[in-house]
Amino acid sequence: MIDVKNSEAPITTTTIDKNKIDAPTDNIYEAISIISKRATQINSDIKKELLEKLDEFATYNDSLEEIFENKEQIEVSKFYERLPKPHALAIEEWLNDKIYYRNTRDEEIKG
Repeated sequence: MIDVKNSEAPITTTTIDKNKIDAPTDNIYEAISIISKRATQINSDIKKELLEKLDEFATYNDSLEEIFENKEQIEVSKFYERLPKPHALAIEEWLNDKIYYRNTRDEEIKG
């Protein structure tokens, strides 16, 4: 799992040099596809972790009319809202050469 708490990824939108993005693949579309797939993985991991933490504070009752506001749940939710977005984390990993990828099309041609 990615350490989102110690990430250097920006929280706001930033401009990134296109040449840095497509340098590893020499194809901007392939690079964006890889980054997109990694962002989806990161999003899934963060969502799973958030739901597990929120579940710790869950109070179960049969009444739909009673709604309990749990301060711990609110704080956990606010913490996750302030984290960098999954696409920013994926781009940071890509630029720091931390994403493993391979082109299976090239393997098919060689094989």
